[in-house]
Amino acid sequence: MDKLIATGLGIGYIPKGGGTVASVACCLVWYWLAPGDSSFFAPFLITGLVTAIGIWSADSVEEQWGKDSYRVVIDEIAGMCLSLLFIPIHEKSLLAGLLLFRLFDISKPFGIRKLEKVSGGWGVMLDDLLAGLYTNLLLRAALLTGLL
Repeated sequence: MDKLIATGLGIGYIPKGGGTVASVACCLVWYWLAPGDSSFFAPFLITGLVTAIGIWSADSVEEQWGKDSYRVVIDEIAGMCLSLLFIPIHEKSLLAGLLLFRLFDISKPFGIRKLEKVSGGWGVMLDDLLAGLYTNLLLRAALLTGLL
């Protein structure tokens, strides 16, 4: 079960670009779920649950696969969820969120890289969560200024 979760239901077994595929899959699920649920609580709960099980599963597979294996993509899913948390979901916000999140996740600026040094599942997850937080803040700024 830990490998199934850590790999985002198998997406992590894609040898190249698994993190991007997992991020796109998260966007599609978020888009699919968004119209039917206008509550405040559900997206928050989903993001929290994905993060919690992500920490557990990443920690669990680390002994077999090594630190932050390319196969572990639950961190990208959690980071993408945080990126979109409480953001109005439409094509522009999803595309902007996806592009910003991947930019932050890949380039790791502004302290993101330092969080990779944290051990275990927390270290796997924290850098993506900070990338998601930065993305969310930029999306909020774009919404406030009318860019989205």
